[in-house]
Amino acid sequence: MSYDFQLKPHPKIPKSDGPLLVCVLDGYGENKIKDDYNAVHVADTPCTDALRAVPGRFCTLQAHGKAVGLPSNDDMGNSEVGHNALGAGQLIDQGASLVDGALRTGSLFSGEGWAYIAPAFAGNTLHFIGLLSDGGVHSRTDQLYGCLRGAAERGAKKIRVHFLTDGRDVPDGSSLKFVEELEGVLKELAATGCDAKIASGGGRMCVTMDRYEADWNIVKKGWDAHVLGQAPHYFKDALSALKELRKEGSEKPVSDQWLDPFVIVGEDDKPVATIEDDDAVVIFNFRADRVIELSKALEYSEFTAFDRVRFPKTRFVGMMQYDGDLKLPTNYLVPPPAISGTSGEFLAKNGLRTFVCSETQKFGHVTFFWNGNRSGYFDEELETYVEIPSDTVPFNELPDMKAREICEAGKEALRSGRYDQVRINFANPDMVGHTGDLEATVRCCTLVDKCVKELLEVVDEMNGRFLVTSDHGNADDMAQREKKTLKPIVQEGKVVSLTSHTLAPVPLAIGGKGLPADVKLRDDLPSAGLGNVAATIFNLMGFEVSWAEPKTGNHCVLR
Repeated sequence: MSYDFQLKPHPKIPKSDGPLLVCVLDGYGENKIKDDYNAVHVADTPCTDALRAVPGRFCTLQAHGKAVGLPSNDDMGNSEVGHNALGAGQLIDQGASLVDGALRTGSLFSGEGWAYIAPAFAGNTLHFIGLLSDGGVHSRTDQLYGCLRGAAERGAKKIRVHFLTDGRDVPDGSSLKFVEELEGVLKELAATGCDAKIASGGGRMCVTMDRYEADWNIVKKGWDAHVLGQAPHYFKDALSALKELRKEGSEKPVSDQWLDPFVIVGEDDKPVATIEDDDAVVIFNFRADRVIELSKALEYSEFTAFDRVRFPKTRFVGMMQYDGDLKLPTNYLVPPPAISGTSGEFLAKNGLRTFVCSETQKFGHVTFFWNGNRSGYFDEELETYVEIPSDTVPFNELPDMKAREICEAGKEALRSGRYDQVRINFANPDMVGHTGDLEATVRCCTLVDKCVKELLEVVDEMNGRFLVTSDHGNADDMAQREKKTLKPIVQEGKVVSLTSHTLAPVPLAIGGKGLPADVKLRDDLPSAGLGNVAATIFNLMGFEVSWAEPKTGNHCVLR
């Protein structure tokens, strides 16, 4: 689609004297279940409570499934697709949908990426590395099984799987079920003459799947297990590994998220696989953020983040290209979505100045994902990006994270008078919510509410405007529930924690001293979603949005 990037003044909403604050409360859902396990509901949140109460200036938006480009409304939203939709104002087929289509049509097996790994099939090993889960956030088991079967059908003689356990986007303990399924598929392949086995594994939060270079040691532990065949634990089979590392039957089993790295060995007590020169390696996650670092370690000959010990020259591909600007990886199985005409591009082409800030854990979301999977700046003279380094400890241990620092940076940017838009993200409700720690999540939601209040006070001080929203639910439900009654599931006298995102809609609140009293939210868009936000942002800044088309879901929710 071609765009006329020239923004025109809005006929009814004048430009504000002050800046527009765009504030994303990551993982902050509006859940219909309001009980003691809804941290958003339990927390002391007078500011967001007050925003909900303003007639015509608060609504909820869909943030999962088809509303953000995912295959079905059973698919939970996530921070990546959420920020894509928020920043682009468009609904674009996302990772899971793209992979589904490539498997369905067979294009995955006929593209350049597959042709790149195929020479390894006859005499070398084909390795698959990724998250073993059907959560649909980073990967899906059915897609892995489709790739395994497709590889065996196309001549792969030796396949090894290196998996990470989830317990975050799916219930804790479900790793046992997924490994049993995987073992069944591998036995199926073995019956056709393919030597197919599990080689290594570990929990996603301490092995391989770090993001934004917060803790390279996590990736190193994965490298040691997957590539070198070295780990603290060695087992004859993966089910035994999970049962032992989870310490089934103990008072407090280790969560799937935090399992130590392990290696599977044969009867000779040697690893069933290490990654060697000329092997093929496939990362089967479709989501980018938690496999970019491993991709760098597998692809870059010049690499200093940790001592790789040895660097095998492999035929490495990603399920997708995880960073379009870095061209990382160079080779991939499914082409990425092309997202152009994002709100960031419109801002830059119209000379509008932007300040963007979050901590490491969500910095890429308000930059890379917001800008349509694009690294760097559209115009460095007009854009200021501030990353505040995240702590490298479990988030429930320091649930305040960097909310206070982000708040202060946001207030300074608002008061500076230098920016037309100030865009920030508070990571706490999502990252702490993922730990399953209810008390810590309630605490962080309370703090974030205080920070929002301070920011809105500065918006009024500057005669500006604000838009407060979220990218998906998480902190709004911290308990696994019975499907029919929605009552929390209790095991051994304790409520089973929910560590995944939710299907709840998210808030959208507008206001500010600089916003005319007659500007309200529309009440005739019950299916409005995150794709509607970008157009709303431009209207709040006093501009028309001529490129918005209702069929894409990006029409404004103002009236």
